[in-house]
Amino acid sequence: MKIREVVELLNAKVVSGQALLDAEVEYCFASDLMSDVLTVETDNLMLLTGLANLQTIRTSEMSDISKIIFVRKKKATDEMIKLAAENEMILIECDYSMFKTSGILYKSGLKPVY
Repeated sequence: MKIREVVELLNAKVVSGQALLDAEVEYCFASDLMSDVLTVETDNLMLLTGLANLQTIRTSEMSDISKIIFVRKKKATDEMIKLAAENEMILIECDYSMFKTSGILYKSGLKPVY
């Protein structure tokens, strides 16, 4: 699924990586625990999280995750957006809960990690 489709499905807003909307994503992982994110070893992964801070960007970078959706109306700071842009990451803000966001993406064909 293209990131562009994800954004439309979720009525979301892209705050970083607008030029990368034709990138494909196959898997999705939802967590607010960055220690859990570090254990995931899946390529072409999108992260759903309500943890909107620099640690999320740094953890994603270490885990080779370049696509992040912030759920529950969480907003990326300017500092987060700058760091994401430096690392060619896509940041998306979504008003839906993590549960609803996960359900929409699963129903639309994104695969779970496990």
